[in-house]
Amino acid sequence: MHQSLWKWIKYPLHQTETRLILFLTIAVFFIILIVSITSYQTSKSVLQEELNEPQQQMLQVSMDFIDNHIRESDTIAIKVALNTHVYKFLNSEKQNSYSDITEIYQLLTTLINGSSYINSIYIYDIKHGSFVSMPQGFSSRKSTFVDSNWLGVVDEFGDEKMIVKKRNVQDGEKYNRSEVTLFRKIMIKGEFKGIVAINLGNKELFKPFNLPNMSNLSGTRFIIDPNNEIIYSTTNKKLDSKAVVKAISELNEKHLGDITYKGRQLLVSQNISPLTGWKYVSLVPQDSLLAKSKKVGHVVLFVSIITLLLGGVAIFYINNIAFRPIRRMKQLFNIGSRDMDHHDLLHLEVLAGELLSNHAQLSHMNRKVRSEASAKFFSDIYNKNITNTKEISEKWNGYFQESANNLLKVAIISIDNFYEWSYRYPNSDHSLLKFALANIITEILESHSHSECIDLGKDKLVIVLHPSKDETQLDDKIKEALSVVPRLLEFSISVGISNQKSDFGKLLEAIVEADTALGNRLYTGYGSMLKFEESTEQNTGKISINDNVLDQLTEAIETGDSLRSSNLIDHIIGEIERSCLKPMKALSLFRRIGDRYLNFRNDEDKVKSREMDFYYQLHTMHLDDIANFLTYQANVLIEEIDTLGTSKESLLIEKMIDYMKEHIDEPIGITEIVDSIGISVSLASSIFKKEKNETIYGYFTNLRMKRAADLLVNTDEKISNIAIKVGYQHENSFIRAFRKCNNITPGKYREVLKAKREVM
Repeated sequence: MHQSLWKWIKYPLHQTETRLILFLTIAVFFIILIVSITSYQTSKSVLQEELNEPQQQMLQVSMDFIDNHIRESDTIAIKVALNTHVYKFLNSEKQNSYSDITEIYQLLTTLINGSSYINSIYIYDIKHGSFVSMPQGFSSRKSTFVDSNWLGVVDEFGDEKMIVKKRNVQDGEKYNRSEVTLFRKIMIKGEFKGIVAINLGNKELFKPFNLPNMSNLSGTRFIIDPNNEIIYSTTNKKLDSKAVVKAISELNEKHLGDITYKGRQLLVSQNISPLTGWKYVSLVPQDSLLAKSKKVGHVVLFVSIITLLLGGVAIFYINNIAFRPIRRMKQLFNIGSRDMDHHDLLHLEVLAGELLSNHAQLSHMNRKVRSEASAKFFSDIYNKNITNTKEISEKWNGYFQESANNLLKVAIISIDNFYEWSYRYPNSDHSLLKFALANIITEILESHSHSECIDLGKDKLVIVLHPSKDETQLDDKIKEALSVVPRLLEFSISVGISNQKSDFGKLLEAIVEADTALGNRLYTGYGSMLKFEESTEQNTGKISINDNVLDQLTEAIETGDSLRSSNLIDHIIGEIERSCLKPMKALSLFRRIGDRYLNFRNDEDKVKSREMDFYYQLHTMHLDDIANFLTYQANVLIEEIDTLGTSKESLLIEKMIDYMKEHIDEPIGITEIVDSIGISVSLASSIFKKEKNETIYGYFTNLRMKRAADLLVNTDEKISNIAIKVGYQHENSFIRAFRKCNNITPGKYREVLKAKREVM
């Protein structure tokens, strides 16, 4: 039976959903339990704080009242200690002076009669062991003094001036009457001479603890000294005071706490007197106050148990009813040769996730392949790799089946001034910007397009449109794209549009028309919408530009005539504008001019590749920009040709100086220096004098002297060795050359410079 029960319990736990519900149920159970405990503790704390406030006020009033009486009693003790007759009594060798004792007795009588809470006052002489008291009178020794059992307090003073404690007062028949006594030390000239003891009546001193208006605020009240002895108590006889005091002492100095006494919860409120160190304690039963809070806690606990039961019911329902369809689906899934855990349904999630992931992957791959294939399809048509109309039509129907048998127009989108655009943005951003451009065009023309906008490379994109009955709608959408792109992407585009075609087999023809129409941007400018039908209506004339004009431009650049070259370029541009030359022919002419420009540069010149890029992108530019660039390049070439000669002479001079520095320690002359650059001595001397305004010999000598001066100051080598290091074989020749150059001998130069360095 136990095995079958365990099997019945174990089966549902194999299923993850069952374990999840069980976990949630237990979690909710503990949450409710924690909330109930927290609520109970919070309500208990609030009730205790509310109940503690009047208790604290009552204890504070009582403590202040009692402390005031004790302070007044201490003042009286000080007054007694300072009395002249008391001083004589304590310092006189004759203890039984009638006049002194009479005066002291009258003083004590007056003080006792003036206070409602002082029962008696004692003066004790430590040295002689005698007493003067009211009402007992004078006693010469403690054996004759009735109430002398407190003399041990002498050893308790230590550094304290005052001690207040409860003790048993012996007074004839009233033996063992409990009273509070204040002991005040009498010091005379730094010597402990005596003690003033004032016995205080409990009834008057602790009167606040017994006021009728306080009886409704608390149950039981105590006053406990620092030694945990009860000074005063309002408790009844049924309460074990010692057990309660022991429990209270464990609270230390907390003003609020709980103690358990005989199965009852008691709220403890206490104040500690800064004067006497007494604890003023109030005990109030809490059972009735916390009854409702406990009831709430029990109800919440009951709710948490019901939650556990509901969780069990939910587990049973889910396993037997709710998951029945899922178990049927589990049987229908064909998962091949993989093993299935028949006790858990989590594999359904894994299997469904795999199916959805595979579907998403295939869908993504399909879209990517279709996009790449369609891009290649348009690229092949644009580059005329596919020209057969039947093949074009079949591939179109394969890629865009939903668009079959519709009228069409082709729009080619081109980035204006692609040369400037390609250098304005880094290469890493080019594909991103063109992707954004394609998305904008696709979104704006979505309602008029057969396909998405596809990148053809470089500056061009293409989109196939289906014309509407009202052509102005399509025109408005294209104009919207022309205005949106500069605002969002900060560059402009132009659009060439073909004539309407009735068959997708004529895509090649439409693309050629759109590309041809786009060429008119050369005259219309940037941000234009150019239609093929409008470009065919333009009349073109003949142009008078031939090779002779280009030769003149080349000659003007070679001769450095910038004005003439500028006029020739203006003449060429003017002729093109006047004749409305077809864009392809105009661009061909500009490329011929570019070829002549490039011939002025060396093949390894880095600038040449950038200029070649410009001529490859001429079809994206306006005529004015082309004219400005040609003029600018002509002026650059003229400046380079003008400075070419000067730069060669400077290079020769730099080579001679480098040779001098490398062979400064060798006995070489002008001949060896000039031979290093392969020209004649006279030509080299002329070039050097013209550039440096100094002879080769003089410049080389100055280099040697600077090197010699450095060695003289920074080394301790002999002058003869330094002479050899700067190319002089004889020391005397070196000294003459050094003195001629610096007006001082090498030895004297070293002494002067080293002396200056030591001073600094």
